[in-house]
Amino acid sequence: MDGRPPSRRRAFGETRGGRRPRTPGGDDPLTPDVAPGSPEDDPGDPEQVARGICLRALTGAPKTRQQLADLLAVKGVPDDAAEAVLDRFTEVGLIDDASFARAWVSSRQAGRGLARRALSAELRAKGVDPETAAEAVQLVDDDDEREAARRLVERRARGMRRLDRQTATRRLMGMLARKGYNGGLAAAVVREVLDEIGAAEDADDPLAEFDEERALP
Repeated sequence: MDGRPPSRRRAFGETRGGRRPRTPGGDDPLTPDVAPGSPEDDPGDPEQVARGICLRALTGAPKTRQQLADLLAVKGVPDDAAEAVLDRFTEVGLIDDASFARAWVSSRQAGRGLARRALSAELRAKGVDPETAAEAVQLVDDDDEREAARRLVERRARGMRRLDRQTATRRLMGMLARKGYNGGLAAAVVREVLDEIGAAEDADDPLAEFDEERALP
């Protein structure tokens, strides 16, 4: 006997020093890909998967029911599980197409100056049903639409002072058409704004009202 304590046999899986190795994917930042999935990602429960996908999608911005349904289809969630989750989210208010449509109309009309026709087209493209879209678009009345069109024309016309009136009119009409304005309203607003710009320029020009005959001796 040399007086040293007898060595202890290491248990299975135990490393030198008495520590057991970490389980793959625990809290090791070097192996994030093998970390245990969250319950939402459990491939054995399609509804849990659908809930996780929808919650993550709604974190960034509101979505329509159709947008979420399309996303779930792309992710391969079965139709019955997708419908069950979408129904539940609608029931508790996480999906509200009417609220989405009102907010969309308010934002796009104020920020982009879109007319009601363009707003309706955008809502339909996002899966909002026609009746809900029509109700939301009613938030924009004729005066709102005309005022928005006028702001757009005034802002764009500032950079067209060197163009002849016909060219400026054509470009401004095209811009309003792309934003959903009908031809009658667009023509009236463009004419009105260009007339005002022309009158202001004449007032600033000292030769605009110069009477040559009176100036003669």
